[in-house]
Amino acid sequence: MAKDLNFSCSECGAAFRKWSGQCDACQAWNTISESKALSSGPKGKSLGAIRGKAIALTDLDTQEAEPPRTQAGVGELDRVLGGGLVKASALLVGGDPGIGKSTLLLQAAARFARNGLKVIYISGEESNAQVQMRARRLGLEKSPVKLAAETNLRDILTTLEAEKPDLAIIDSIQTMWADNVDSAPGSVSQVRSSAHELTTFAKRNGMSVIMVGHVTKDGSIAGPRVVEHMVDTVLYFEGERGHQFRILRSVKNRFGPADEIGVFEMTGKGLAEVKNPSALFLSERGAPAPGSVVFAGFEGTRPMLCEIQALVAPSPHSQPRRSVVGWDGGRLAMILAVLESRCGVPFTGLDVYLNVAGGLRITEPGADLAVAAALVSAREDAALPAEAVVFGEISLSGALRPVVQTENRLKEAQKLGFTKAIIPQQAKQPGVNGLDLRTATDLAGFVEEVFGAR
Repeated sequence: MAKDLNFSCSECGAAFRKWSGQCDACQAWNTISESKALSSGPKGKSLGAIRGKAIALTDLDTQEAEPPRTQAGVGELDRVLGGGLVKASALLVGGDPGIGKSTLLLQAAARFARNGLKVIYISGEESNAQVQMRARRLGLEKSPVKLAAETNLRDILTTLEAEKPDLAIIDSIQTMWADNVDSAPGSVSQVRSSAHELTTFAKRNGMSVIMVGHVTKDGSIAGPRVVEHMVDTVLYFEGERGHQFRILRSVKNRFGPADEIGVFEMTGKGLAEVKNPSALFLSERGAPAPGSVVFAGFEGTRPMLCEIQALVAPSPHSQPRRSVVGWDGGRLAMILAVLESRCGVPFTGLDVYLNVAGGLRITEPGADLAVAAALVSAREDAALPAEAVVFGEISLSGALRPVVQTENRLKEAQKLGFTKAIIPQQAKQPGVNGLDLRTATDLAGFVEEVFGAR
């Protein structure tokens, strides 16, 4: 008789008959753990041999009421949530240590409590005195938020069942301990079991739950990937410790748009929402300098302007350095290769440093042209006009491709006082009056026209 597949990989879900250090399917290390059955049925019987209860079916055109939402009163947080907190939903918030996750959630808990929700904040990492001290620093000590410090999941669920709150905040899911799982807190089995129990309890009792998740060194939430599939919304709290700006980014949202962002500023009184991020990101920009380019981007449903900075210097080493902050290093290598092979602008023997000012992280390909402009500007020591914005996607052939929401990007630039824009040539020109539009069909033409460097 074949042995049951009792081990599975937490990354890809592949099943195995015995434990091993590396998954043969996805090549991940230390991700295989024993999978225990949740329940036992009659031995030797298939699922189809025993009748269960029939499931109620509905049509696709059945009209269901929109889920009720409660707004926090913080515009940036409500924007990321898709309009407010949905009843009986499960949220997972991840971020680097010390970035401000607990501060954000304590402020959110106070706002929701003031708006009529019964909120319980459970900390598994700090004592009640530590959380109360933070609340006093933020001026939230009078907020009607119930507080507890506990890690035993059974005791937490019993308390929640008795108190019947509208919102429970668990800080953090890696510290929770389920006594029915034979492993240490923070292990794959414990995190998966705790997240499943909390999510199921929340949906069964009509309660919303927000869980804080630690992140690994590569920035992803620690624990099995299945935890992100369990919850309704996954938020990442991003930012650089040296900058005061923080970005709350939605990477998954079953009740609203994904990839929406909210911008906050870390102050002595906690996190303050930034209603006009573009103006704030460009507020410290001085006179035009080589290597500085303003990029008109689009994050979620809002246009956003930011400054891209580049520095090119002779390298004293045999292998030049490529350093990137706020952008993808692989895409930088691609842009450098296109500039050298298609435009004749060599970067051999030169160190290249690229930075997105303000601690913002850009993921869209529309920043390609702005990055290329910053690199050539730094190499040629020629500054672009201060009143110009740049955006566009670059293909491997050197052609420039238009990007989405061009008109909204240009309107945002015009609102902030920019009078020129350099964009890819499009079949339909955007209807924005008062802007000097300069278009290009390929990167070589753009470099020659703007810098004369070919």
